[in-house]
Amino acid sequence: MIGILIPAHNEEQYLEHCLQAALQAGSHPSLGGEAVQILVVLDSCSDNSAQIVNEHPVQSLALSVRNVGQARAAGAHRLLEQGARWISCTDADSRVAPDWLVAQLALGTDAVCGTVTVDAWSQGFDSQAQIRYHQAYQARDDHRHIHGANLGISAEAYRRAGGFEPLACDEDVQLVRQLERCGASIAWSHRPQVITSARLDSRARGGFGDYLKSLAAPA
Repeated sequence: MIGILIPAHNEEQYLEHCLQAALQAGSHPSLGGEAVQILVVLDSCSDNSAQIVNEHPVQSLALSVRNVGQARAAGAHRLLEQGARWISCTDADSRVAPDWLVAQLALGTDAVCGTVTVDAWSQGFDSQAQIRYHQAYQARDDHRHIHGANLGISAEAYRRAGGFEPLACDEDVQLVRQLERCGASIAWSHRPQVITSARLDSRARGGFGDYLKSLAAPA
């Protein structure tokens, strides 16, 4: 079984499109009919996120920790208990490509770090800020970006690395560093495609949204 892990904190604006894309990726014919379980970890949600999840053939896990590292760890634990051999992580404000899972698995490594493509740029992100982003971002193979929105790990490597730590930010970076330390093979690939939002109101302080904000308003 393949698991798709999606943490969410008040994501009613994006969650519907996120789940539709994940469901499409999970039914790709090249997966050969292998079961794909989508799990949304609803962390401290006070909006309609839970209702949206309940309208789709996916699982949910409710927490009240307001911590993305704990949310990802709890979700990964649930999926491993259910027999997942591979866990693909994305974010609730992101949309994975139809062949996202196929592209990750085809790389044949212990883990896959993919790139992201930013969706329609938000207000306040002017042309100069967009130029700064594209100058710094490596949208190619052999990049060194780490995104929780586009990360895949084998169950064996995840266990060997010790899993996600209870960090409020950079839990994905920490896991990849642990994977590197324990000798896991990692593909730094541009092939698995994910579109993510350009919102500046980041759910995790110090995350991708805050990085965009720093480019939009340089010192």
